Amino acid sequence: MRTLKHLFDRNRDWAAKMKERDPEFFARLSKQQAPQYLWIGCSDSRVPATEIVDLLPGEIFVHRNIANLVVHSDLNSLSVIQFAVEVLEVKNIIVCGHYGCGGVKAAMGDEKHGMMDNWVQYIRDIYRHHQIVLKAQPDEPARYNLLCELNVMEQVWNVCQTTFVQNAWDTGRELNVHGWIYDIGDGILKDLDVTVTNRAESVAIRRKV
Repeated sequence: MRTLKHLFDRNRDWAAKMKERDPEFFARLSKQQAPQYLWIGCSDSRVPATEIVDLLPGEIFVHRNIANLVVHSDLNSLSVIQFAVEVLEVKNIIVCGHYGCGGVKAAMGDEKHGMMDNWVQYIRDIYRHHQIVLKAQPDEPARYNLLCELNVMEQVWNVCQTTFVQNAWDTGRELNVHGWIYDIGDGILKDLDVTVTNRAESVAIRRKV
């Protein structure tokens, strides 16, 4: 199947519906990109950013990778954050993980996954750092869910440590970093209560992670 015709058909149907709903939608969209949100999420196909918060194309700037990690040696994620903060001037950065994350699951086990093992090593470090509270959980599913949450909290901290975010705060810019988690089982988002709005709060949030 060279062209995936059914997807092109669906695209035309979608574009027609959007123009029927709002004839000027694509004309406006093509002129500028002015989202208020940067979404850092997991690559999992079940967690599409705009759909689960019911926003239109153009309203969220999105970066996704396995297990929604923000790694300081990853030029991809750093470039996205810099562009979002310094060029688009977003006011909110959302790190959104999800329960049932395959990357987190891979980090919890001993099975080998090839190249991916190097990536999820960052989550294994989180597990070691929190092993006392994780081992205190009543069962494996509870540990799994908690590690998904702790991973989000750690990535919020990592976002806050980037020079782009700290420079924005130092110049008085409004910039909020949020940590959320999504439940694929019921479609509901949960706020993990780790929102950071300035340097002082970023120091305080370290105690939670």
